[in-house]
Amino acid sequence: MARQRKKSDLPTKICIVCDRPFTWRKKWSKCWDDVKYCSDRCRRRKQSANTNS
Repeated sequence: MARQRKKSDLPTKICIVCDRPFTWRKKWSKCWDDVKYCSDRCRRRKQSANTNS
C-alpha cells in the first residue's frame, strides 16, 4: 500500500493569469509540465488577460 504525501510536500506552480500558487493534483499526474492555469476559470480568462496587458 502506498504512503500518502502531505500537501506541503507536493509540487506547486504559479498561475499565469491570477499569479496565485496552486498545488499538484492527481488528475495532472501525466501532464504536470503542461499545466499553466490553476482552474478552468483562469484558463477561460487567458484571452482577456493577454489582450489587457
